[in-house]
Amino acid sequence: MSLDVTNSPFNQEQIEQLSRLLPTLTNNQKVWLSGYLSAVISKKIQHTSNQVPQMDSQLVSAGGPSQRTVTVLYGSETGTARSLAERMAEKLDEANFMVIFSALDDFKPSKLKKTEDLFIITATHGEGEPPDNAISFYEFLHSRKAPKLEHLRFSVLSLGDESYEFFCQTGKDFDKRLEELGGERIYDRVDCDLDFDEQAAAWMDGVLGILKKATDAADQNALLSQQKAGMNISENPVFSRTNPFMAEVIDNINLSGRGSKKQTHHLELSLDGSHFTFKPGDSLGIYPKNDPVLVEQLIKELEWDAEQDLSVNKQGEIKSLREALLSHFELTVLTTSMLEKAARLFANEALTKLLEATNKEKLNSYLKGRDVLDLVTDFPPKKLAPKDFVSILRKLPARLYSIASSYKANPDEVHLTIGKVNYVAHGRKRFGVCSSQVATRVEIGDKLPVYIHQNLNFQFPNDPQTPVIMIGPGTGVAPFRSYLEELEETEAKRKTWLFFGEQHFSCDFLYQVDWQKWLKAGVLSRMDVAFSRDTDQKVYVQHKMLEKSNDFYNWLKAGAAVYVCGDEKHMARDVHQTMMTILRQEGDMSEEEAKAYLQQMRLEKRYQRDVY
Repeated sequence: MSLDVTNSPFNQEQIEQLSRLLPTLTNNQKVWLSGYLSAVISKKIQHTSNQVPQMDSQLVSAGGPSQRTVTVLYGSETGTARSLAERMAEKLDEANFMVIFSALDDFKPSKLKKTEDLFIITATHGEGEPPDNAISFYEFLHSRKAPKLEHLRFSVLSLGDESYEFFCQTGKDFDKRLEELGGERIYDRVDCDLDFDEQAAAWMDGVLGILKKATDAADQNALLSQQKAGMNISENPVFSRTNPFMAEVIDNINLSGRGSKKQTHHLELSLDGSHFTFKPGDSLGIYPKNDPVLVEQLIKELEWDAEQDLSVNKQGEIKSLREALLSHFELTVLTTSMLEKAARLFANEALTKLLEATNKEKLNSYLKGRDVLDLVTDFPPKKLAPKDFVSILRKLPARLYSIASSYKANPDEVHLTIGKVNYVAHGRKRFGVCSSQVATRVEIGDKLPVYIHQNLNFQFPNDPQTPVIMIGPGTGVAPFRSYLEELEETEAKRKTWLFFGEQHFSCDFLYQVDWQKWLKAGVLSRMDVAFSRDTDQKVYVQHKMLEKSNDFYNWLKAGAAVYVCGDEKHMARDVHQTMMTILRQEGDMSEEEAKAYLQQMRLEKRYQRDVY
């Protein structure tokens, strides 16, 4: 089934998307969608004439008594917080609340004085820092300019990774500051680890439950009737983060040549039957399995029966102990919280002393680079039942990888660029969970549980007049391969400039043939490369940027958008400082002016980063 485009108000991309979607819908889904669209139109969503309404605008309820306006703000680095915020906004809208939805930096601080109910969903970045699109709001809220907020009711949902020292710090800071300014916390802050689905859903339901108490009972009865008649029926499975699609491995190629110190794999997966779509900049989540050798060592150390049954979740799902440790529990990362639980369970005096130590650096030093096997060998527990032991473990989280292919060019496939992580720490070899699985154990024909992760904070410009500068050393080049492949497929004309870096030209030049092809075809306008181990002085991408500083600055003056993907602690920070240097040297700016220029680029979505 294809869409009749006669007098169609849709652009070509929308037509293609609708043509792909419509054949997958059941009759029930089509009926539901028709009614849903009618309801949305009747809500009189406010937006500029002839402009498609976006989520980042005010949503107006369908009617009913006068209500307090609910504001949902998010701070997101990879798009997860934004996705959760969208879900929260949708829930509120469905419940007939008036909703303002926005990124934290897009929300005018002056509106805080009139904000009634504020709900913040935020990630924490780096060493306890706010995400890029939350920095200016964070700084304002913690400044002397922040107003008193006695009229404000609020709650915070914080996302993080418990293995980091400053777990959920940004959310904690927002929560504390809003209370200091006089706000009323109507629901306790929830701090989510990587396995956030249940906690986030409980937070949303809890907040919504409190808000609903103030609504008109008649409106609530009407809403319940609508929900019962809403026909949320799907005859086809909907694959997602919580219901991953089993994708078959089509190809698994080691891109690294002979002599390379690295092992980088190009992985191709079939998405046939998933109904997934994605854009350049999006990621694919893979639920990996732990190293079987590590699992066997752990079972042997604890003298367990690998085949005994074990319940692995609240639903009572039963797996063998071996399979549970392989596919369900995180074994390679230790956290302070885990050690505290272990101390209560192990009854090991040395572990208790480690946690009681006033020297926090000693504890952090122990956590770094060690895993669960280290924990049980360094602090042997007394006789321990597997069901008690796994109760202290985290659920094995998915690993996100930037997509390296274009959906428009390969709609039934997805390509990834994965570098194997391996190192020696504390006398043992260590391996990245997913990267090692891909590099050593995944064969063609195997299936991996996957889902699409939309990264709305790393999206390429629609305006063909916008030049694009891409900076992606190593595997960070993946989203730029996706983008250029899409430009080739759609025959879009745009100025593009790629900076790529690796160790050696001869064995580490990832996708060299692709770049040469696109340079020749004009899909890629310019490319600068840096191979750090091929010269006496190590040369990185930031050095190449400085060599071309005048051209780089002229591209910025022409409105270029800059995209950076890769390592945060070193590469991304060096690239940022180099951009500051270029602005000061070529633009004759002061330090503060250069900083403000880059901040403005971020607000305009002309400076986006996907860093890890």
